[in-house]
Amino acid sequence: MTDRIVKAFFATLVAVILVPAAALAQASHWVQIEAHATLRTAEEFATRYEERIGNISGFRIAGGWYALAVGPFESTEDAEARRAALIAAREIREDSYVTDDSIYGQRFWPVGGQSGTATPARDATQPAAEADEPVADEPVAEAEAPETEAELSGLLAQAETAPAQEAVETAPAAPAEPTIEDLPIESVAEARQMEYQLTRDERMEIQIALQWFGFYRSGIDAAFGPGTRGAISDWQAANGFEPSGFLTTRGRATLMRDYEEAVARYAFGPFRDEAAGIEITLPLGMVEFDRHEAPFAHFNEINDSGMRVLLISQEGTQSTFFGLYEILQTLEVIPLEGERERGRNSFTITGRNASERAHVEARLSNGQIKGWMLLWDASADDDAQVILSTMRDSFTPIAGVLPSTMGATASTVARRDLISGLDVRRPERSRTGFFVDAVGSVVTSAEAVNQCDRVTIDEAYTATVRSVDEELGIAVITPDDPLVPLAFAQFAPAAPTPGSEVRVSGFSYQDTLTRPIVSFGQLSELSGLEGEEYLWRLSLEAEEGDSGGPVFDMNGGVVGMLLPRPETPGRMLPDDVNFALSGDAVQRMLADSGLRGSVARVSRPMSAEMLTRMSGDLTVLVSCWN
Repeated sequence: MTDRIVKAFFATLVAVILVPAAALAQASHWVQIEAHATLRTAEEFATRYEERIGNISGFRIAGGWYALAVGPFESTEDAEARRAALIAAREIREDSYVTDDSIYGQRFWPVGGQSGTATPARDATQPAAEADEPVADEPVAEAEAPETEAELSGLLAQAETAPAQEAVETAPAAPAEPTIEDLPIESVAEARQMEYQLTRDERMEIQIALQWFGFYRSGIDAAFGPGTRGAISDWQAANGFEPSGFLTTRGRATLMRDYEEAVARYAFGPFRDEAAGIEITLPLGMVEFDRHEAPFAHFNEINDSGMRVLLISQEGTQSTFFGLYEILQTLEVIPLEGERERGRNSFTITGRNASERAHVEARLSNGQIKGWMLLWDASADDDAQVILSTMRDSFTPIAGVLPSTMGATASTVARRDLISGLDVRRPERSRTGFFVDAVGSVVTSAEAVNQCDRVTIDEAYTATVRSVDEELGIAVITPDDPLVPLAFAQFAPAAPTPGSEVRVSGFSYQDTLTRPIVSFGQLSELSGLEGEEYLWRLSLEAEEGDSGGPVFDMNGGVVGMLLPRPETPGRMLPDDVNFALSGDAVQRMLADSGLRGSVARVSRPMSAEMLTRMSGDLTVLVSCWN
């Protein structure tokens, strides 16, 4: 009786062992979906994938990395079908691939190396087997049933008696897992001796961790030379260990724990934005994609990280590129203090204040502007240094660029609402000016540039005040970098006659609109209220933002510059009474500044539509920043 039970038990045990083993031997095809540098990160991602798609296994591979794979499958075709289905469902990345198990080493997932889904995965395109369908053809030895009821009762009694109780009573309690604080701190000689026993992969892991924290800057080669020794010493000193250059058991465990926790918190991963044409590694544990709104792809903060990311993508010329550089500095999220550097095809902006930080990098290449922006709270400075380095090293432009239909185009960049949902830092005041030569010199009112820390043209180009005449109320400014305007003023060869029609082009509502408005009126007198010959009186309604704008005659020639309404204590002028500085006075101011205005050679009537188009090309917004 006893012999029969023992034989049956062993026959059953052999069958249980052999069936899965045979299945695994035949199923050697896998869909590898990704690999991670640390075990902890790989296990976290394996948990997520197991919940979402199931059938996940994890293996150690060459270089000390940890691969996650779906499978096993009986054939390459089955694996390819499953890969295609998962990609279509957007569960895995498109760069996943089918492989055999020759690249895989020790299994680390599921925990303990035993997979609950070790049998070959079913082809997703095939129907499931019926419940009563046999799983394998191998014969399985059956245990012989007890011959009598007494034998059966005896077996049951044996299972319930003292031996089982004794096993429970005598089983030793499981020892508590040691913490890092329980690990020993060996002497330098002992630490040196233990280091000789480390595998190549373990040495590389140490170098990778030291490099992550900024202590090691050489190649990952598993060779512990002076660079690695110095990095270990620096890390030990920074973390309360004796700076010997040799890691003790506790030191190594502390380093690797901190590294794995940091990697898991950042959750760095490649992000490929086909719409923006950018591939970059991002801290996906700290930010997540929100929306496209040209010229930006927005990534918002998650997990209270204090981080935000914007990817920059738009078509443009060098003029657009320079304009973007200037306009980004008007954003509220970029503090004014910090370094700025701009070349012909690249720029860098760093901003910082007591609570906020920002860093921007962008390049112009083949008619496309691409770059990135990291915004963070001051409390996250340490994290930012790691993220900045990773983003800078991984940033790669690829085919594609955000179309302007996804938001405002940055080629006209921002007058308030053209920066894609970002708050724009507004100037203290904005007035009107107009180009007077081919290199972008501008005439405007003296009031527009009075007591300004910074002056800009069209909020995109910084400018220097070249000369000011407070008595006449006029100023000349020049862009810090030469501009090539689409048009510049052509002064009328003769003054118009009183009563003739005039038109003024100006930014009536300051920086609210992106194009100037043309106002129509009449020339009332060729002098001011007190007979000033350099002033002309106009019958025309104008807004505060119009001052500094060009005054045109019927032929499109510039005959003057609109001045701010004068202060008249004790008197109130009618709303339609305004004054302009004569064209002759404007040209004399240009000559005194070393410039020369152009005089129109042809005089013929110009339609209102043509004047509106032409005036928009030469009229600019002049802004004062403090």
